[in-house]
Parts: sequence; structure tokens; C-alpha cells
Amino acid sequence: MESLVKEENTSAKKLRSALDGVHRAGVPGVFAEVRAGERIWRGAAGVADLETGRPVETGMRQRVGSITKTFVSAAVLRQVEEGRLGLDEPIGDHLPQLVPGDRGRAITVRMLLNHTSGLAEYLPYAFPSLKEFAPGSLDDNRFRQFRPAELIEMGVGAPATGEPGSTPGIYSNTNYLLLGELLEHLTGTPVEAHVFRAVIEPAGLANTGFPAGPRIEEPHSRMYEALFGAIDPPRDYSVYTMSWVMTGAGLVSTVGDLNRFYRKLLDGEIVSPSSLTEMQRLVPVIAQDGRRIDYGLGLYKTETPEGIFWGHDGTVWGAMTMAWAGADSGRQFAAAMNLVRWRKPDAEGTTHPIDDALATLKHQALCDPATDLCSAP
Repeated sequence: MESLVKEENTSAKKLRSALDGVHRAGVPGVFAEVRAGERIWRGAAGVADLETGRPVETGMRQRVGSITKTFVSAAVLRQVEEGRLGLDEPIGDHLPQLVPGDRGRAITVRMLLNHTSGLAEYLPYAFPSLKEFAPGSLDDNRFRQFRPAELIEMGVGAPATGEPGSTPGIYSNTNYLLLGELLEHLTGTPVEAHVFRAVIEPAGLANTGFPAGPRIEEPHSRMYEALFGAIDPPRDYSVYTMSWVMTGAGLVSTVGDLNRFYRKLLDGEIVSPSSLTEMQRLVPVIAQDGRRIDYGLGLYKTETPEGIFWGHDGTVWGAMTMAWAGADSGRQFAAAMNLVRWRKPDAEGTTHPIDDALATLKHQALCDPATDLCSAP
């Protein structure tokens, strides 16, 4: 379940302890990969199936949620590099039927990428029970085949969250469904196939792709959704049709592939250096959980005592994933968990043991053991 390029040392033992801590805090199963140059640590703790006790393993597939946005953004930037698109072109020039009139002329491709379009999130309309923190819609939509256009219409038709280009932006999956439609319009190819050929395949990611149906065929964990305590005990949503969020959060990958992808991205092997500079041009954005984050084009920044790291995190029903990479240090961390939305509404203002344990794991994964920064967070 665990491997080291070199003999296990104190840092690896601390990583092992921190990973076990996330499991002890209440996550059924968690697995991770940490890279520091040529050194690689992998570990897993807990179970993939609460009924059978089947253990999680480090190579399992995971629904990676909004990490998908970095892949879609890279595909859009490659279209810019080929001269087929401009970041500051109005989306209405390309998709007037989806964003008509003055809004289509005011909202640019860049605004979709960095969530400053003012377009509302469609999820409360596609999953109406979420407004009451009730799970009915999650079960109703398990095998529903949404069309991107109908979801986009929900977001475009909802009250705007702000003027196009204003900050802070409001995080919205409507933006990335529109970018998926834009890529199809420009390439004449289904967006899932285009992202695979333009980004995933050149990056050498053998275990990453959009699912063909509601099931993940390769070894994976069950995925337990708590919906802030509304589903107790948490329910398995590992079998789920992902049409509700495909180019916003539909990818399946592994922690190893995610680390490989973000290393290649930051090293200029996915998009050009000038495109990467655009991806790292930040604006303030309000995330779905209310955090204020520094967001670029499908990529955002986190600052820790150990330095600056770039990447993304993401959730879908039952699964949470994160991936971070240091541009200078070369240190990387990707982790996957099979429980999400564990915090109950009445717990606001307090920390949950899982949150504390995840903070410890992230700190231990990203700190440099050659310095004194690996003390307690």
C-alpha cells in the first residue's frame, strides 16, 4: 500500500501518520501521493467499501471534480495559441444562441475561465432539493442524461451574480459548461474527445479520462455523500451519470496522473509559457463554500508557510480530490477521499476533526524536510 523511492525516513513516517489521522478523523478511505523531485511517497488508509471492508489503494481511480477545470482551461488556451480564439473575445461571437444579446457581447472567454462572467450557478435549478439541503434530487438525477444546453440555460436564465468582469467573481459551473460548448464549436469534435487528444494524451496520462457511463470500470472506491448531515449515514454515489457537470467536474483520474499533469503544466509542457502566465493571472473569486480564493484561468493559488503552490481541488457527490504543485520547490501533493460535506450546518464557526486532519496532511506533504518548516502547522 505504500512505496518510497528511498528507504522510509522521518518525513515519510510523518506523512503516514498524517494520512492515518484523516482516516481516524472520520473519512472511510484516503490515499495520496507526494513528490519531491525524484522522490515519491504513496500511501493509503482506510476502506474503499464500508460494507465489505475492501481497503483503499493508491492507484485507484477517483472522480476528481473541479480539477477538470484546469484541463478544460488548458484546452482553451491551446486554441488561443493556434490563433482560433482570443481570450478577450465575447462569448456571444461564438455561441450567441446560448448567451444572447448584450450579455453575450459583454462576457468574454477570459471571464468564463476566471469566473467573473456574472453567470449564476445552475446546480440549484438542476438539483432543486439542494436549496433545502435535502438529498432527493441527488437520487432523482442519478441516471438522468442532461444536455449541456439545458443546464447552461438554467444558469444564464437565473439572476446574475454581478456585472461581467466585476470582482470578486462568483464561482459557477455554468462558465465551464459554456467553455465545453465553445471547444466543440471551434473544433467540430465532442469536447471529451478533444480534451483527451489535446491535453490528456500529450501529457501521457494513462489513467485519466471522461467516463463513458455512470460506472467507473477500473478499480475505485465507493463514494460517500453526507450532504452536511442530511444523509446519515452517508450514501454511496459512486455509480452516477456525470452529464450534470461533465466539463466542469466530470474527469476520472488517479493521484499519480494528477501530479504528473500539474508538474508538466507548470514546466510549460502543456501550454506555452505565455499561456501559463495568463492562467496564473489572478482575480479574487468567492468559492462555493464561501472562501475567497485567488483564481486564474482554471487554476488557483494557495499560499502556505512552505511557499506558493498552484493547482485545484474538487468535489462531486461522494468524492473529494486536491492537487497542488510548487512552481519553484518541485514539491507536489495529490490526495483523494471518499467522503464529502461532513460538516453539519450547526457546526459553523467550529472546526471539524476531518478539517484539522486534512490541514495537517497538507502541511506535512508540502513542507520541505530539509528545512525547519516541517514543524507542527
